[in-house]
Amino acid sequence: MKKLVSIFLALTMLLTMAVGITSASAAEVTTFDFWTFNELHVEFYLVMAEMWNEANPDRPIAINPTSLAYDDMHNKLLIALQSGEGAPDIVDIEIGKYANFLMGETQLVPLNRVVEPELDNIVKSRVDIYAKDGNYYGICFHVGASVTYYNKDILEAAGVDPASIVTWDDYAAAGRKVLETVGVPMCTVESNDPWSFWQMLTEQGSDLLTPDGLPNVNTPEMAKGLQFYQDMIAEGTAIVAPGGGHHAEEYYGYMNAGGAASITMPFWYMGRFTDYMPDLAGKILVMPNPVFEVGNPRSVGLGGTGTSVTTQCENQELAVDFLGYAKLSEEGNLKIWEIMGFDPIRKALWGHEELKNPNKFIDYFANFPFDALIEVQDEIPAIVVSENLPKTMTAIRSTIMYRAFETMEDIPTMLAEEQDILEKTPN
Repeated sequence: MKKLVSIFLALTMLLTMAVGITSASAAEVTTFDFWTFNELHVEFYLVMAEMWNEANPDRPIAINPTSLAYDDMHNKLLIALQSGEGAPDIVDIEIGKYANFLMGETQLVPLNRVVEPELDNIVKSRVDIYAKDGNYYGICFHVGASVTYYNKDILEAAGVDPASIVTWDDYAAAGRKVLETVGVPMCTVESNDPWSFWQMLTEQGSDLLTPDGLPNVNTPEMAKGLQFYQDMIAEGTAIVAPGGGHHAEEYYGYMNAGGAASITMPFWYMGRFTDYMPDLAGKILVMPNPVFEVGNPRSVGLGGTGTSVTTQCENQELAVDFLGYAKLSEEGNLKIWEIMGFDPIRKALWGHEELKNPNKFIDYFANFPFDALIEVQDEIPAIVVSENLPKTMTAIRSTIMYRAFETMEDIPTMLAEEQDILEKTPN
């Protein structure tokens, strides 16, 4: 009887310990509130949380996501950080807004501990754009390398070999041939965004901001790029994108029906093709951009989302560790490609065989998209980012592109006026 009692007590203790361990494990799950302006990012972080928990069973986490409209999220975040309450633990901040969150006393947590060990493995410029005073505060999803997407069926019908298009003069000549033989424009340009234009500045060694971070729109390089597209519009080899930009429903329908022979956009635009232009599957080639002069860099890193940890996060160390795993590790960068079709910042992966595994992007495009990136990997300069970028981007999106391409104004006169306005506009 004593033996039975002892065995019973031992089993009871073991069961109690097991329940205690299970309860402790459940209690140790740390939930992070996460805000974003892109629902696709939610899927990525939920997947990465599962992977993190498998790799780190002693430090389990859960993601509580909230997806808000672009302006609403950034405005709400700014208020929450300034007031000292109501901010999420982890947040996506778009590059055009990021400088607003680095002004004054930064309410974001430095990420140097996870970023610095990876600097030799990643495209460094994609963390430099979220840095201040030696601290890295955000990590990007992608390089955002600008490329040109060609409709190979249209070019073949016009007798144009896309590999022969090296300079913008070649591009314009191809456009005249396409218009004459097929009857469609060579390209579309945006009147409400700079993505199809920005690389024309950087390949000339210029940018929207000076190296010191001041507004820089009234320049010969800006005028040259805008004039090139304005001339194409005048001759009919380019048109303003239906809807004003390359993210409009009208544009997707137009392009899906074979409306134009090409479009210049960042690498991250591939998901728009797969999701909104299904009839172009198997027809789109991803190629390096043309340049004004051979030897100019053929790409630039555009756009971006700096994911950050706010100082209101209670478990900052765990949040930083998770963020480093999600956006800097090989596993995370592979998922960035698989789920979102972005060009991951871990550059060694661009030639990785796993990137060739069938997915909706590999199945859609007519060539292996990373071939273009590998070709230009040393030709991807970073853009200049400062507290003046938000207001400069607003001017680009609301007036400069519109005046250049919709109302076809005299470009030197218009740029002088816009520069004057920017210099008088407070941040």
